Amino acid sequence: MSARSWSLLLVLCGTIFLEGIDVAMLAVAVPSIRADLDLTTSTAAWVMSAYVLGYAGFTLLGGRAADLLGRRRMFLGWLTVFLVFSGLGGLADQGWTLVLARFVTGVAAAFMTPAALSIITTSYAEGPRRNQALLVFAGTAAGGFSLGLVIGGLLTQLGWRWVFFAPVLLAAALLLAALKLVPKEERPAGGRRGGFDLAGALTASGAMLLLAYGIVRLEHGFTGWPLTAAALAAGLVLAALFVAVERRAVTPLVRPGLLRTPSVIRADLGALLFVGSFFGFQFMVTLHLQELRGWSSLQTALALVVMGCDAILAPTLTPRLVNRYGNARVVLGGFVLAAVAYALFLPVGPDWSYAAMFPALLLTGLAFSLAYGPLTIAGTDGVAEEEQGLASGLLTTATQFGSAVGIAAVTAVYGLTGGGLDGFRSALVVPVVMVVLGVAVTATGVRGGRRSPAGAEVPRAVPPVSSKGPDAATKLTV
Repeated sequence: MSARSWSLLLVLCGTIFLEGIDVAMLAVAVPSIRADLDLTTSTAAWVMSAYVLGYAGFTLLGGRAADLLGRRRMFLGWLTVFLVFSGLGGLADQGWTLVLARFVTGVAAAFMTPAALSIITTSYAEGPRRNQALLVFAGTAAGGFSLGLVIGGLLTQLGWRWVFFAPVLLAAALLLAALKLVPKEERPAGGRRGGFDLAGALTASGAMLLLAYGIVRLEHGFTGWPLTAAALAAGLVLAALFVAVERRAVTPLVRPGLLRTPSVIRADLGALLFVGSFFGFQFMVTLHLQELRGWSSLQTALALVVMGCDAILAPTLTPRLVNRYGNARVVLGGFVLAAVAYALFLPVGPDWSYAAMFPALLLTGLAFSLAYGPLTIAGTDGVAEEEQGLASGLLTTATQFGSAVGIAAVTAVYGLTGGGLDGFRSALVVPVVMVVLGVAVTATGVRGGRRSPAGAEVPRAVPPVSSKGPDAATKLTV
């Protein structure tokens, strides 16, 4: 790739890095925030949950908005919103203002991230070049989260407000570079009058918000279960209404045919299961080290940084494996390694040394490097250019719901089984089950496709993914 191509990729990857460190740093800083602002346990929990709610609730709409209203416009505009509300979070002196800032920051990420991903998939030609770009993107996401744990621990020592101000500085630098590097495009035809599915947008966002809220509440177990059940039921009703609306819409928000594409569904479901298992496992290990072993936040972050090896392996080792064995086989290998890693941690004892934990943590990072990037490729591969934002939004929605499900499920199991070491071991069964299900889902892709000379799977008897109507986007050739 040319120097300009790498510069553009660096800016777009900087966005997902920003999103990763933002979440990780806050996770480390929440105890300090709670103590300084004298927050209740519920409010402190919502400091984290509000971001997930905004992110998961609007990602599908954000992805389609990139297709219909312009990828560059959505990327730059919502990066600005992310910058502003991250800064407002650092200035907050009350719990409700902090929760509000985190919710809007999550909404901004819901529009910004699919736009960045779809700019990559429309700027780099499908094949090895796009695959390389997506694998670098995936590795940067993982690196942001891993480094964010360490950086968050260091910044929290200086003051928790720096956890919010540091992303402001990075976002400002990215915005200035993006103004110069992200190619301009014509206003998409779908964004003109009559081209936006308002009813679909409202029902989709409502369904996603209610389902995300219900999933987040699962971590409370049976406490307040009527509200949890009501939120999930209402979300499912709105989801059914959304499907009905889309079937009748002239210009649907989500073309029904895309949701019937096996490769897209398999990739999105795989991403949900894999990311959910990863975050559930990481959350429980953090809990084990800090609450059961008494390690400090910085010690815990340094212990988990080995999982960041995927930031190095994803753009270097994974492309070679994909070219040789194809996406599905590499993803399957990632799921199998994750199952082994999580199973190795099941018999953890109170006197385990870090050396005893190290193999499981290392295998977890290796598994992420094998699975996450190829799942990103599979979720957008073969999709028409005018639907790349939508495909990116579907994939990002899956990962956000996966992280919410994984963390909520392990937390609920941990609480229902009485906590302590026994509760920890019981909760660790959740990520094991999720990756085993992922193995089953991914294996269908290995069996259902044939290998091309380049090493990629070619589906059998699957119609091409395309949309009706004129191409709504201008090809961004880099």
